[in-house]
Amino acid sequence: MSVKMQELPAYDPRGLQGHGLQYATSVRGGDHVYGFMISPEILGSPEKLDPYTSEGKAEWTKIFQDLTAAIDSSGMCLFSSFALDAADYAKAIAAATGMNIDAQELLRIGERIWNMQKLFNLKVGYTKENDTLPQRFLTEPLKEGAPAGRVWERQPLLDE
Repeated sequence: MSVKMQELPAYDPRGLQGHGLQYATSVRGGDHVYGFMISPEILGSPEKLDPYTSEGKAEWTKIFQDLTAAIDSSGMCLFSSFALDAADYAKAIAAATGMNIDAQELLRIGERIWNMQKLFNLKVGYTKENDTLPQRFLTEPLKEGAPAGRVWERQPLLDE
């Protein structure tokens, strides 16, 4: 069970639509921290999202992936994001480097990093066809719990 040859960790994407999108589109494959959608879908931070719906998840996934790329490149621990937001990171980076950046610029920096990583992946042969999850998540519904009967909704998520 892997995405882009990286084994899937921790969370079943059939019950976490945005987290599944993060796995599928991640430049690092099935990585649960490079765009931590658990934060809004489970923890409710910065706001609580319904984990069972696909609507609106593409925008959130992009924000979290860009922010994570910026945090990783700064050298700061990603787990500090439980207490800090993009504005806090921008202030810390500005203080350390003398750069004049705000939260929006920090996300643009993260987006450029993400895009460079995606270009590398394209160069080595990964395409949109690789932005998916193992077939089991697309066709075999969960059998129990609150998300029982659900599969990961690939096409609506990727289209958005």
